[in-house]
Amino acid sequence: MQDINLGLYFLSEAVGTGLLVLLGCGVVANVILTKTKGNGGGFLMINWGWGLAVFIGVLASAYSGAILNPAVGLGLLIASKITVAQFFVAFAAEMVGAIVGAILCWVAYRQHFDEEPEAASKLGVFATGPQIRSAGANFLTEVIATFVLVFAVFAFADYGDIEIGVPGGLGALSALPVALVVVGIGASLGGPTGYAINPARDLGPRIAHAILPIKGKGSSDWGYAWVPVFGPLVGGALAALAAPALLGFIA
Repeated sequence: MQDINLGLYFLSEAVGTGLLVLLGCGVVANVILTKTKGNGGGFLMINWGWGLAVFIGVLASAYSGAILNPAVGLGLLIASKITVAQFFVAFAAEMVGAIVGAILCWVAYRQHFDEEPEAASKLGVFATGPQIRSAGANFLTEVIATFVLVFAVFAFADYGDIEIGVPGGLGALSALPVALVVVGIGASLGGPTGYAINPARDLGPRIAHAILPIKGKGSSDWGYAWVPVFGPLVGGALAALAAPALLGFIA
């Protein structure tokens, strides 16, 4: 990409990530908060909701290449697909978008947050948490799951006609493969930690949880917050380093 307008680049990433988080946190709220229409919809409903959130977020952020995830951005930076300036502009935009998206989710479900008796459920709308708390094991799960995501992004790029992480030549459906990968990761690897696989997706909403006046919200669990931030970053970096050799071998 040449002659990039960094202002538009920022806006593209912020809008795309904001929509992703609004809809992704929204499906979690619909499933786990009390008195919602979707209450008890189950984990697969959450998986599909997040996948469709990614689909819509990608569609909304074409100008920037729909990175939407600092782990993907780091992988693209390591592979020299984006510049250092693009990476940091995208990272800042993703954080802003994630916080705004999480706030809008709270606004939409505010009455249900007020009615929900469990503080853990309220936090669960915003941020991931492990089923069995073990920092090392939880970190490794996030590394593995994000490796799959970023490796798939590089694999898709081989079939496309653009340098960003979605395949070209499919028009609006170019977002679909990445969305399906997110659904698959959630269904297959999401059980232990809730599959953050995106530092902005977890950290931005966790900040929103901390600052919002949510009734009976409890702790934001900052002691765990490093896992869904650094685990995905490590997974993304490893995927970027491994992709050239593994994809070249497969080809």
